[in-house]
Amino acid sequence: MPTDVKQSTLIDKFGGANILRDAAYDRRGIFFMSKAVTMDDLLASSDIQQLKSGDVVEGTVLSVKKHEAWIDLGANGVGVVMRREIGPGQDLEKGSTVTVSVVDPEMEEGHALLSMKRAAKDKGWDELQTVFENKETLQVKAYDANRGGLLIELEGIRGFMPVSQLSADHYPRVSGADKDEIMQKLTALVKQTLTVRILDINRKENKLIFSEKEAVKDDMQERFAKLTVGEEVEGVITGVIDFGAFVNVDGIEGLIHISEISWERVEDPKNYVKTGDKVKAKIIAIDKDRLSLSLKQMQEDPWLSEVKEFKKGSLVEGRVTRITPFGAFVQLSPAVEALVHVSEMSDDDGTDPEKVFKVNETKQFKVLDVDTESRKIALSLKAAK
Repeated sequence: MPTDVKQSTLIDKFGGANILRDAAYDRRGIFFMSKAVTMDDLLASSDIQQLKSGDVVEGTVLSVKKHEAWIDLGANGVGVVMRREIGPGQDLEKGSTVTVSVVDPEMEEGHALLSMKRAAKDKGWDELQTVFENKETLQVKAYDANRGGLLIELEGIRGFMPVSQLSADHYPRVSGADKDEIMQKLTALVKQTLTVRILDINRKENKLIFSEKEAVKDDMQERFAKLTVGEEVEGVITGVIDFGAFVNVDGIEGLIHISEISWERVEDPKNYVKTGDKVKAKIIAIDKDRLSLSLKQMQEDPWLSEVKEFKKGSLVEGRVTRITPFGAFVQLSPAVEALVHVSEMSDDDGTDPEKVFKVNETKQFKVLDVDTESRKIALSLKAAK
């Protein structure tokens, strides 16, 4: 660094001899100092604010070298920015104006230690705080993903978007919560443009949390307001799980419970729908931010027509589908299921249904009762013998 840069700058600032207001001449005309004037004295007597750690200031590039760049800070002397603190994509040229953060206001060599990265980050926190307070939306791209969500960098600050804050369009619905499959779906979102809001920001804790759900919340509420129970909608299956299937209805998440997939008894939803299928369904409930949908109600209930075949007192054949301590369920037709109570299996006390029936075996039964309102049919095994 050139010698006496700081002193020279200050002398220019104060205006030549005026800086030495405590100087005097003796009777021989020899110039001398009436008292010692230090740099601190000069700074204290001026309106110049001394640099301190954390200050963000502007300066002019004096020179750019291989490992550092020298910055003219005006009345505050000069400072140096090490190459690692310049930041990627920053092309510095002599004479250009830059914003820097003060790391150390005065090193042993007399100059300030500066950082452009930190300045960008400090400015970024301020801007993001404003965005958060104004509830503005942002366009971001994730640079990586982990099992918990997406990693996002904005304004030089690294943030995170948890899986739970993804919108219905991007939420990774997978069967059995397969971690590898979830990771694949999250990785597919990396470098995609996402519209988000800042859910939480804390500069001291270095915390920045994004939410895609919050960004579309207002729009979702408007869409929900237009929907009514009983309305028929179209959607795309986004995930099939043990208890049903998730459906994306124009950006709104819907669930078709396993009991609403078909009028038949559904053992495995995957036998009826798969991810990517386009379906038409009926809205049976609207709960906060999710729709409850039904596929089976898009068709006439076959139970109503098939049950007409079974009369009280008649003998019927059926296949055992489930065995419980209180009885066994028997399928009489594709849509009609009946119950054989344990008391109707045998005249013996303490009958064990597991010893009387085997799942999928076919037997003959007598119809004891048909209750169309309750959709129940009672059968007897012992009365059929």
